[in-house]
Amino acid sequence: MKKSIVICVLLISFSVFCGPKNDYLNAFKFKPYLILCDACGCSASGGSMGFSSMFANNFVGLRYFKQNYTSKDGIFANSPWIDENFNTIQAWGRIPITRKIQISGLIPYHFNERALTKGTESISGLGDITIIGLYSIYETQKDSTVFTHKLNAGAGIKIPTGKFDEANNLGTINQSFQLGTGSWDYQLVTEYIIKKKNLGLNTMLNYTFKTENNKNYQYGNQFNYSSTLFYLVDLDSVAKVVPQLGIAGEVYQTNKQQGIDLPETAGDILFGKLGVEAGKDKFSIGINMMLPIKQNLSGGKMEANYRWSINLNYTL
Repeated sequence: MKKSIVICVLLISFSVFCGPKNDYLNAFKFKPYLILCDACGCSASGGSMGFSSMFANNFVGLRYFKQNYTSKDGIFANSPWIDENFNTIQAWGRIPITRKIQISGLIPYHFNERALTKGTESISGLGDITIIGLYSIYETQKDSTVFTHKLNAGAGIKIPTGKFDEANNLGTINQSFQLGTGSWDYQLVTEYIIKKKNLGLNTMLNYTFKTENNKNYQYGNQFNYSSTLFYLVDLDSVAKVVPQLGIAGEVYQTNKQQGIDLPETAGDILFGKLGVEAGKDKFSIGINMMLPIKQNLSGGKMEANYRWSINLNYTL
């Protein structure tokens, strides 16, 4: 199975590149994105908005991201549609332990609201903290080849530091209007990056195993994938600018309560991604936008409208 996944990633990546040999721009070190979240609301990483800085291995930073959804206010066919906004301020960082091992951390603070027919409902507070360890399985050692490659694999844990309020799930379609899942969740991550000169492609696969919380509620396991083209524009002494274009997909299995499958809680969504990051010296700023291309969430009773983020990082 692992061999099949790696072969598929290689085929997708190599199909993007062609042309004569060129030298590599060693100063630019692209860092891959991870996708680690639920459909919305109680995740730590913000709906596939990205995970790492493009400019440094070691960094600390702050990021704000927003997700907008519409869903039915109730379980009946004539229930009205409502607007939901999920906002997160996140502290994040990436620290190398050894040459091949890196540890990443996410600490989110959520402030979410939805316009119910009976009035606006708001929740805010600390979300679930996520810690991920990555190991470099393979990395091109010389830059004399046409392509450079990097393959990482790792695992992570999401700690239930965010509050899960069972009352927020009663009579609503969107089961993620929470600060946290209330459960210890575990992740497997693979990343593959291929570059030719200042053009590159990052492909990611991630699977999250979700456990039952102390309210006997269990979110369905989640599979995520993404592929992002990036290109470095070096403006000499002014700045480095990296535009990005790609896709990201999320597949959610059925939620359970008391061990029983809950209908219309599974789904999938495919996003188009567009962004840019610019950096000078030790500072970098990034802006990203995601728009749905195709989706089927909660049996069509919930729709994602858009996601966007802005971040400011400082290189350690």
